[in-house]
Amino acid sequence: MAAAPPPRRRRAATPVAALAAVAVLVAVAAALVVGRADPGGLKDHGPSQPVTPPLRAQPLWPGLNAPPTPSSSTAETGSASQAPPQPVPDLTVAGRDITAVDVHAVLTKDPGVSAEERPALGSCTGCAVRSPEFRDLTGDGKPELITAVAVPQQVVLHVYTLVDDRLVPILRVKLVPLFSAETIGTDLWLHEQTTASVQTTSHYQWDGVRLVRLEQKFEGTGPLPGPSAAPDPVTSVMPPGGRAPGPVRPTAEPATPTAVPSPLVPKNPARPTPALPGVQP
Repeated sequence: MAAAPPPRRRRAATPVAALAAVAVLVAVAAALVVGRADPGGLKDHGPSQPVTPPLRAQPLWPGLNAPPTPSSSTAETGSASQAPPQPVPDLTVAGRDITAVDVHAVLTKDPGVSAEERPALGSCTGCAVRSPEFRDLTGDGKPELITAVAVPQQVVLHVYTLVDDRLVPILRVKLVPLFSAETIGTDLWLHEQTTASVQTTSHYQWDGVRLVRLEQKFEGTGPLPGPSAAPDPVTSVMPPGGRAPGPVRPTAEPATPTAVPSPLVPKNPARPTPALPGVQP
């Protein structure tokens, strides 16, 4: 009778601590492989901050703006009345789409349009109504309506905003016939050649009710008339105190006049011999 085979020995169970150690080693190795910077490779540094592009000037009516030329016009430049703006009467905007309004209908029903502007709404020599431009000037992400009424002596700029389904005028300003306009962000800038040598720049911004003028600058565009217009190369910039820096300009006449020898008199004339008493010369 064959002998019974010896009983098989069971393998010892792997300790839990050993498995945990192996898992830690595997995780460390994976971290080293992932974190290693390969030459020329890309690394993910997380979400980047969005870059805001700089604001750029966007001209209004770029096809109609002529280069500024000297003008003798002194048309008034100012902001709209300080009374609370009221919606244009008898006018609603269908679908609340300000880009679909009829500009002539708006100007015809707007009581703020002056009698001098009214001929431009019909047939008038030298008159025109500029096509509407649409820019966000209130900062709500919705455009405002910008137009201009031109008559022979002046141009009036009109800006309207949409409140529900009504148009509300937020700016009315008189300009000289030749002007240029632009928007930078939600700000409006107007440039006028108000005199032959001065250009006026007006800056308008929304205040929650209307567009108000924040600043107005006057810049010279040419030499001023008169003999005193030529700049002094030494004293043209005067600091507080009234004295110019740098060298002092010579005066028209020297403080101590210098004697100029006459060509008829020798430089060193002979000194006369004094006469002796009793001796006739």
